[in-house]
Amino acid sequence: MNIQTKFHGDTEISNEVIYTFENGMPGFLDETQFVILPLEDTSLLVLQSVTTLEVAFIITSPFEVFPDYNVKLTDEVLTSLQIEAEEEVLVYTILTVREPFAKTTANLQAPIVINNKKRIAKQYITNDTSFSMRQPLIPNQEAK
Repeated sequence: MNIQTKFHGDTEISNEVIYTFENGMPGFLDETQFVILPLEDTSLLVLQSVTTLEVAFIITSPFEVFPDYNVKLTDEVLTSLQIEAEEEVLVYTILTVREPFAKTTANLQAPIVINNKKRIAKQYITNDTSFSMRQPLIPNQEAK
């Protein structure tokens, strides 16, 4: 199938690469199907709605940028995503890209959690206040 994307234009995808967010995402409850596409010339990714061109989020693995990051999934999340093994889980964080890029922040309090085997996902809003919704991607840049 062909979809219109914010950063890649007209893109052909297969049903096998679609992730289903059964309850949508906060603020985008009607957006239930997404794909993950590479963002050209970067190590970042795009979480792109299959149905709405404008709904696309820049994401990255929080573990690559924040080595001390951890997220404890509740039993409710494990059940709703049908997670049976750790190997099935992918975790991403949504970035708020700013100019200059050094001021970009990551939302570590609400990661995207994916069961990669069953292709179901959700944005999990944690109660862990040790991580910020606006964590600077590059340390010591927030005041500059």
